[in-house]
Amino acid sequence: MHAGARERDRRSIRLRGRDYARAGAYFVTICSQDREPLFDEPAIRAVVEQCWLSLPEHFPFVILDEWTLMPNHLHAVLFLEETSGRGVQLNAPTRDSSNHFSAISPRAGSLALVIRTYKAAVTSGCRKEGRDDFGWQRNYYEHIVRDERSLDRIREYIASNPFTWEHDENHPAHWHGDR
Repeated sequence: MHAGARERDRRSIRLRGRDYARAGAYFVTICSQDREPLFDEPAIRAVVEQCWLSLPEHFPFVILDEWTLMPNHLHAVLFLEETSGRGVQLNAPTRDSSNHFSAISPRAGSLALVIRTYKAAVTSGCRKEGRDDFGWQRNYYEHIVRDERSLDRIREYIASNPFTWEHDENHPAHWHGDR
């Protein structure tokens, strides 16, 4: 099977019918390629943190909330604010149904565009630091935060994550060869 067929056959992890450009709170987890502990390296960690903190400069509708950087993944809550006509941010795609790339690109103002842009900025920054081997795991985990109680639980999970690293599913001790 060629790569294009694999991409088409993959099941989306996104909630069907959900508009991920809609205002709200989102919990995301983004992992390094093969869950390698790349974020323990000071140069990479600095790029990852700086790019995360600068997201609102590039996307004024994004509000950063609780977040933590683990050795091989980032957990974060971010809010997308309701704005009228968010417009085009950075290299946000325009919709042109006759263009294949436009049809598969994330929508302007969407969570997917924010995360894609973040991952690209970090990758570029790491390569400028001489880390051509840096990479991200394909995709990312996202959870729509539905209420304050859920938000409080997620914030607590994120804040306590560094203290429970040895038990984390992303810890190398728990991979059991399934990477």
